[in-house]
Order: sequence, then structure tokens, then C-alpha cells
Amino acid sequence: MTRVLVLGAYGLIGSEVARYLCAAGYEVTGLGRSDSAARRTFPEGQWIIRDLADMKQVSAWDAVLSDFDAVVNCAGALQDGARDHLQTVHVEMVEALAQAAAKLEKLVVQISAAGVSTDASTAFFRTKAQGDQALLDSGAPVVILRPGLVLALQSYGGTALIRQLAAFPVVQPMALKNTPIQTVSVKDVAFAVQQALSGHIPDRSVLDLVEPSSHSLAEVVAAHRQWLGIAPARFTILAPRWGLKGIGKLADVLGRLGWRSPLRSTAIDVLKDGVRGDPAPYRALVGDVAPLKDTLTGFQGGATHLLKARMAWFVPLGVAVLSLFWLLSGVIGIISLASATDVLTQVGWSEEVAKTSVLFWALVDLALGVAVLYRPWVQRALAGMLVTCGIYLVSASLVTPGLWLDPLGPLVKILPVMLGIAILFPLLEER
Repeated sequence: MTRVLVLGAYGLIGSEVARYLCAAGYEVTGLGRSDSAARRTFPEGQWIIRDLADMKQVSAWDAVLSDFDAVVNCAGALQDGARDHLQTVHVEMVEALAQAAAKLEKLVVQISAAGVSTDASTAFFRTKAQGDQALLDSGAPVVILRPGLVLALQSYGGTALIRQLAAFPVVQPMALKNTPIQTVSVKDVAFAVQQALSGHIPDRSVLDLVEPSSHSLAEVVAAHRQWLGIAPARFTILAPRWGLKGIGKLADVLGRLGWRSPLRSTAIDVLKDGVRGDPAPYRALVGDVAPLKDTLTGFQGGATHLLKARMAWFVPLGVAVLSLFWLLSGVIGIISLASATDVLTQVGWSEEVAKTSVLFWALVDLALGVAVLYRPWVQRALAGMLVTCGIYLVSASLVTPGLWLDPLGPLVKILPVMLGIAILFPLLEER
């Protein structure tokens, strides 16, 4: 069995699985919806660019599966949002895949999650459980792996939140500090997938991938502080449980705009319930996965990730400030239309042309201030801001050069704005 299709192969788990299998000699093809993310994450692999949301029919899988010996499903979403629909990706797509795999007798390795249940408190766990059951009911050869909190050198979702919390100097913000957590290295997840593909894990196995013992969330965060090279916190600031609901709801609203915040209500509810599983069945077949301390020790360059963790707090603040800056700029331009028009008429512009120009650029400012709040548009909005700033600088320097000497520095202040926009660009790249 050498030809493997990895669904979601540029995600946190999928990218590690794809690279691991490729290094182990498998012919790996990834499937994902973003060509740019695919080529950036796994350039050495082959790719099928397709949106899994469009593959809810068995016929959509028939031609695809015929070229492979097995499928590893690493695709998933935490919560419904602008680009994600749990019922589609976790259930409907998996049902179609299961039926096609059963018909063609193709092995499916399903990456699920520890704690899934049809009566779970979150839609994430419920829909994952439905997808798992659809595979088991289909008659297809299947192995279901249910990882605990997955730790990787790169971070996303819950692991990103833990690093952000751990990155605070001196103090330690914390909520749900006693929540029990069992972790697993993404490397152990990839190894378990390879064990399933090679036949060392029997068909129809359902296995939790969790370390032998659990830790409190406070202990997990403290371990990450040490890995990041930060001194232990001098004191802890505990967030009240009642405040988490409001934070989650706000993050959910942002999720509808495409922002996949690790503070969304599903992530908070999962932490409230704890992340636990039974390590015994996997231990009996393969062995124990690495405990938390060994996992972090195996990740090199913890200090190099400290800046990224701290800058992650800058991203939402930076986007909010930029949006406010451009919205206010547009509103002030409209409110101060007469005075802004006078500046241009004093250097020879006709009143009609001056007024039209001020209104046009005020509307541009308003459009950019709104566009930057919508995640799928953010890169284009930032590019538009840089171009607009450049136009302002050049045109004002030519038409009203005296503004460079204005005590309030309207032109000088554009330079740090452009720098802030440029800094946000790499921070907002898709994973």
C-alpha cells in the first residue's frame, strides 16, 4: 500500500502526516481548497485542489479514490463560520467518502478527536462522532484515531492559545486552570497513521491517542512557558468562568467574518469539559505516545516561537486600530469637507474638482476600514491601504508640500501607519 491521499494536507495535522508518509516512502497526494496554501506548505507533494464542501456525493469520490490505496482524513473545522460548515465537512462529506471507499475497498484512516460523542456538549464533537459512525457503518476498511490536544512545532487553535497565554511576561493570565488535559505530539499522530496504513493497527479499530497521564491546563501552560524560555510567572490573574461566555460570543461574531479565533465558544466549551482519552488500547497495540515534557523537549527552537506568540496578541489589536483609523479618516473627511476643499482651492484647484477629490478619497478610506474587518479580504485591504498611503504621500508632496512642516504632522504620521500595515502582512498569511 503506497499511494495515499491526505485530506486537509496543509493543516496542522495533515501537513505533518503528509511529510511523514512521504519520508517513509509513500506516494502522497494532498487534497485541499487553496492552491497557494498547498504549494507553500507541502511543495514536494502532488495536489488535488478541490473544496471538500463540494464533495458530498459518492460520485464525487469515485474517480478520485480509484488512483489511491488509502485515504487519510485530516480535514476538519472547529466551528461553523464564514468558510466552514461542520455538518458538511464532518458528516456529509465523510458519509459520501465512506460509501465510495466501501464500494472500492479502500482503507480510510480517520483523524477524529478524543472525547467525541453524539450527545457531546459541542457541535464539533457531535458531528465528528457522526462522521466516525458513518465510516464504521459503511463496511469500508477503517481505522479511527482520536488525538487529545495535539502539540506541534507550529501552532493553531488550542495550541496557539496556550502559547499566547504562556508568552506573557511576569504575570500569567489564566482561566479554567484545573481543566484536565492529555496531549499528544503531532509526530505521534503521524506515526499512528503510518501504523494503520501498514496494517499494524487492525481494521475497525477506534483508538485514543493521548499521553499516559493528564495535566491541569495551568501545568500545560507552565510547561510551555519553560519551553519558550520565559521565567515562571510571579503571579496569576484568573479570569472568571462567567466572563468566558461573553469572550466566546464575541469571538463567534468574528468567526462569521472569517476570523478563526482560538477563543471561540467551542474551544472554550471543550476546555471546560477537559481533553481526555483512554491510552490503554493504543498502548496494547503500538505503545505509549510521548508525554508532555518529552513532546516539548523534542521541539527545537522554543525561543524562536516566543515572538510569534507575543505578536499574535498584536494581530487583533492591529486590525481593530487600522479599521478605526481608516473609518475615522473617512468620516472626518466628509465632516470637514469645506475646510479640506479650501486647502486644495488655495493651491489652484477648482472648487468642484477639490470637493469631488475629497469625497472620493473619504469613501475609499471608509471602504478600506470596513474591508479589513473581513478575513478573506484582509490581504487585499492591507495592500489597498499601502497603495492609498503612497498616493497620499506623493500627491500631497506635489500639491501641498507645506504639510510636511505642519505642526500636527499629517504627512509624517503616514509613515508609521505604512510600517504597521507592512508588519501585519506576514502575520496575517493563511496557515
